[in-house]
Amino acid sequence: QVQLVESGGGLVQAGGSLRLSCAVSGRTISKDVLGWFRRAPGKEREFVAFITWSGVSTYYADSVKGRFTISRDNAKNTVYLQMNSLKPEDTAVYYCAAGNSLSSSDRRYDYWGQGTQVTVSS
Repeated sequence: QVQLVESGGGLVQAGGSLRLSCAVSGRTISKDVLGWFRRAPGKEREFVAFITWSGVSTYYADSVKGRFTISRDNAKNTVYLQMNSLKPEDTAVYYCAAGNSLSSSDRRYDYWGQGTQVTVSS
């Protein structure tokens, strides 16, 4: 079956960096759109970024634009999220997802990971 496994979360001070990884198994991702979403405590899940199958095009939520970078390695079936200049408001569980639509809506993604916790202290 398809599995997405996130890693790289943790506790970091404000202004610090983390790099999240999401390894996909049971499916070749070369034609998928890959996305990152997050859910903060008490809030709904929200879009962070997506990347097209070729890796040429990316799209970010305004709240992370200029600080986060999404990338992918199709040979490794892995997508990454480099997070710089982290803020306490970035604290959330981060999820990766795979689908075939260019969309910031979580309803357009078919496969999801279990999530990895990111905590940013002030």
